[in-house]
Amino acid sequence: MNDMASASITLHQPRRLVVGAGTIAEVGIWAGEVGSTLVLATPITSGFADRLQLTGKVSLFDAIPGEPDTATLEHALAAAREVTPDLVVGLGGGSVMDVAKLVAALWDGDQTLADVAGPNRVAGRRTRLAQVATTAGTGSEAGIRALITDEEKGAKVAVESPHLIADLAVLDPQLTFSVPPAVTAATGVDAMAHCVEAFTNRRAHPMIDGFARMGFRLVGQYLARAVKDGGDTQAREGLMLASYYGGICLGPVNTAAGHAIAYPLGTRLHLPHGLANAIVFPHVLAFNEPVVAEKTAEVAEALGFGTNLSQHALSEAAQRFCQDLGLQMSLSAHGAKEGDLPSFSTEAHAIRRLMDNNPADMQVEDVLGIYRAAF
Repeated sequence: MNDMASASITLHQPRRLVVGAGTIAEVGIWAGEVGSTLVLATPITSGFADRLQLTGKVSLFDAIPGEPDTATLEHALAAAREVTPDLVVGLGGGSVMDVAKLVAALWDGDQTLADVAGPNRVAGRRTRLAQVATTAGTGSEAGIRALITDEEKGAKVAVESPHLIADLAVLDPQLTFSVPPAVTAATGVDAMAHCVEAFTNRRAHPMIDGFARMGFRLVGQYLARAVKDGGDTQAREGLMLASYYGGICLGPVNTAAGHAIAYPLGTRLHLPHGLANAIVFPHVLAFNEPVVAEKTAEVAEALGFGTNLSQHALSEAAQRFCQDLGLQMSLSAHGAKEGDLPSFSTEAHAIRRLMDNNPADMQVEDVLGIYRAAF
């Protein structure tokens, strides 16, 4: 971005990371003799629980929706207090792993979600935590953040703490074979957006740039392949790595306007997070291009858009990239009403923790322009 020295960053990663086909079975070996385990999952991912090879008493809580809210967290905490687990396992996508982080950190203490919202407010004692990713998207297994929707406020509560980092993270591509093409596409674009938004960020850092580059290049290489053939182990593993790298980008640098503009689409229209990001991605990429031209050109080349593109051509190429993956890119097709867009814009613009990271200044009118272009 500029010639000044980068600000200092702190990088947190899981204590142990296992990558490869069939590695879900390592969870039991790593855990050893465990009295009781609470596995958090969705009704779909709970089917993998036997593959964890856990000893002792295993309890399953699988009532976690796509966008977990405060009620979901309360129910999961209640389940944990009944089980009194020695180990918590998140077995699912970002939603499940975010809930698992908070359950491991909160079930055995008196802190509430309100007490820990924001950075570095988690007290610190916590149950052992294993995160087993079943989608390649959020990179939640890599990171220190958990997001929960507050239904009353209609906004996301972000908790950030080193105490949320996993003791063990597992990236087993076989768990993603059954993810449907549309979900593969949306979550893949989400992983890419984490990398791109951190790469072109005001707080960009040379070390994080390295992870970001590896991430968006892998998406360029493998996402279309995985959408076409869900059982392509190499492509699935490439996307899991991209997702993990995106998760690392989120810690020290975080996302920017793209994610801020996507959030109201999740909380208000209940669009899956990855799809919301895909819909706004082309427009934000092009909006920021004049301020971060070199880095944007690098992204465009890695994703196969071509070189020396105008802002308009860049936006069109990114749209095509997403459409070719089978994503429905118009907001109106997802139930948005044109009259809602101004209130979405005010809401997105107010998410300063992300908007302030954006390389180009965005006014409320600019945000509205992006929603209109995506409409």
